[in-house]
Amino acid sequence: MSNIEETIKKTTKANQDKTDWTKAWSKEYPVLKRYQSEVDTKEYESKLRDMLEDLMKKYNYSYQDAMLVLKDILYHEYLRNK
Repeated sequence: MSNIEETIKKTTKANQDKTDWTKAWSKEYPVLKRYQSEVDTKEYESKLRDMLEDLMKKYNYSYQDAMLVLKDILYHEYLRNK
């Protein structure tokens, strides 16, 4: 686990922005490579945008903070149902 934490500390924002995370993760999770041709993403984007805006309004979060909170909630939901 400490290796992961060290990697995170050493990774710059510029490197993160250059990385195609969907492509990187799709090697382990192939659904990430194909879902955009199967799923009506506009429908989910709209719902996610509403949830982000709600977090920003109710808790005065920045866009980034609201996104991180929403991602963390989704992750905990994943763990609960794993």
